[in-house]
Amino acid sequence: MKTIAGLVGLTAIALTLSPGIAQAQDANCYDTTVPLTVEEQRLDDTLVGGGPAVGPALVKLAGFDGRVTDFTTKLCRQAVQKQAQQFVQREGNALWKAAVARAQSTTPQAHDAYDDRPLYWARLQLSTALRQWKPRFSLSAHERAKLIQQFDWAARGLSDSAFPTRPGVRRIAVTGFDPFQLTGTNVRRANPAGAAALQLDGREITTPNGKVVLQAAVLPVLWGGFDEGIVEQFYGSALAQKPDAFVTISQGRPGRFDVERWAARWRGGFADNNDVESYGSVPDAAGWPQPANEFIETSLPFQKMIDAGTGPFTVAYNLSFCEWKVGTPVGSQRDCRTDNPTPGAVAASGGGGDYLSNESMYRANRVRIGYGATNVLGGHLHTPVLGQPADPAALTDATFESQRRAIADQVKALVSVV
Repeated sequence: MKTIAGLVGLTAIALTLSPGIAQAQDANCYDTTVPLTVEEQRLDDTLVGGGPAVGPALVKLAGFDGRVTDFTTKLCRQAVQKQAQQFVQREGNALWKAAVARAQSTTPQAHDAYDDRPLYWARLQLSTALRQWKPRFSLSAHERAKLIQQFDWAARGLSDSAFPTRPGVRRIAVTGFDPFQLTGTNVRRANPAGAAALQLDGREITTPNGKVVLQAAVLPVLWGGFDEGIVEQFYGSALAQKPDAFVTISQGRPGRFDVERWAARWRGGFADNNDVESYGSVPDAAGWPQPANEFIETSLPFQKMIDAGTGPFTVAYNLSFCEWKVGTPVGSQRDCRTDNPTPGAVAASGGGGDYLSNESMYRANRVRIGYGATNVLGGHLHTPVLGQPADPAALTDATFESQRRAIADQVKALVSVV
């Protein structure tokens, strides 16, 4: 199987070890024959033959390599399961906070502060260590999976989502996404929606209509993660804090922002970051109220967002949707329009398509409606597509960084007027 070359500090003795093992003395703590996920295996991927592995290189550029080494060393010392659970929760939350602090720092950074990729790859390095770890106590496959989920959710911002309690402040919960479509040299891709989430988390913004405070998380590009209820966990938990709005955010079309009118209860089958495909109606997540709406309409103030003149990109209101033509078998002939869904029709795609961006809007607002929180605004914002550095062998360049910054800053401006 692949080994993930590239955790910092690998010694010659430890070169065949998993990337989570930074020191040779940790060799007996990890079983490198344990299979990794497709995402984790990409930690080996390079842009050119013989070049550095992209993921670990980005982690090092952001200064997270020491955090990775520290985690993998301390994980080997965990001798009690409960303490291990507390450790991974604490470390996941610390990684998230470090990424947010770096993103929002006013101190000049050695590497672009708006880069969302180091958090993504550091998270995968640490989940790899957890997957291949040989603990001193008995740990079932189910318990290990829960431990990895606990770390992953904390490292995405789900454990750091408390709004301030003071009155008179608008509260908005938002989510971005991980990078995706990372095959081949596309492994260097970033996601401006994830970059925006890091810029927004915990941020207090003064607007002409008062202060807005935001809590953010970054969602996985994984059908399985959505099946586990990560969207409901973040937004459902936010509802207990009486928020004013939900805004799911993802990367969409070239050159423009779109406020999507419709979210659809349908998965179109496109492969996720683990190369898994899923097709059919959006499944329920256990433990949350989930009405069976085929379509959910945005309640975001789209015209206000358009008129705000946030620039530099155009902001549009996307009316499109598709349904399975009434009277024909589901999956046969789609009827795509810009008016209103047909009563009784089965949803085929929302304005944002039939992938996980559409599903994030659908799930967040399904749980909102399920709890009867109709006073909470909710909807989806698609960002412009972010390109890649001009040199196919480069991790970054000035144009790439400038475009990501412009998109993320406009997200910040658009969300603040919701």
